[in-house]
Amino acid sequence: METQQAPMQSGQISGSLSFSGIMTKEEEEMSKSALLTFRAKEEEIEKKKMEVKERVQAQLGRIEEETRRLATIREELDALADPMRKEVSLVRKKVDAVNKELKPLGQTCQKKEREYKEALEAFNEKNKEKVQLITRLMELVGESEKARMKRLDELSKNLETPRIA
Repeated sequence: METQQAPMQSGQISGSLSFSGIMTKEEEEMSKSALLTFRAKEEEIEKKKMEVKERVQAQLGRIEEETRRLATIREELDALADPMRKEVSLVRKKVDAVNKELKPLGQTCQKKEREYKEALEAFNEKNKEKVQLITRLMELVGESEKARMKRLDELSKNLETPRIA
């Protein structure tokens, strides 16, 4: 805005020149003043332009430094990730291999558990049957002993009583 005013002022000055082509002192002073104002504005613009350039360069410098720092950090992260990634992959493969081995072992365990339960059930049934048979045997032996004792007592009584016939 200020830069536009300076040329307008110089245009006004040139418009007020006398037709003779000779500048009056007042016109000359106004012309010099306008020129000085224009140069001052140009210098101010140039100075601000340089300040902005310097700030931009400073920002670029910081950005480049930050970029280098981030690149270094990324390299360090990559270096850390590689050994861990390999180790994790190796451990995962081992876990998968063990899982493959566990599956048939688990099935075998379940089969053996079923067989064990069946065998235990059969054992318990046979044991129960044995107990029943032993109980029956004890009853029979007891009855047999009673019957034999009764018969022995009868025979013994028969011997004691004389038979005369």
